[in-house]
Amino acid sequence: VQLQAFGGGLVQAGGSSRLSCAASGRTFNNYLMGWFRQAAGKEREFVAAISWSSGSPYHADSVRGRFTISRDIAKNTVYLQMNSLRPEDTAVYYCAARRYGVRIADVGEYEYWGQGTLVTVSS
Repeated sequence: VQLQAFGGGLVQAGGSSRLSCAASGRTFNNYLMGWFRQAAGKEREFVAAISWSSGSPYHADSVRGRFTISRDIAKNTVYLQMNSLRPEDTAVYYCAARRYGVRIADVGEYEYWGQGTLVTVSS
């Protein structure tokens, strides 16, 4: 399984950005695709996840209403649309995948990880 994250970069506070994660190497039915982030000096934290099969989304409280996760089955790609960005959203963002199950926000439950992409939000 390969996960490749794209997007990120420098954006002003209040602005928007979209991350993409191209997935390959297997079919992802019954999989959960997630986005995590890790700020400098902090632990990796859950941002959002989506059921590949049903499209049901899950968002962390810290981003709910500002970020939206989605997926395009035909393109085997997961997106994270980020609006109303804040300086505290600055982090390296990672996409990840796991078999669908409980503990959706648990970093340790995810089997596959992509390389990170840096999002910097300037104030």
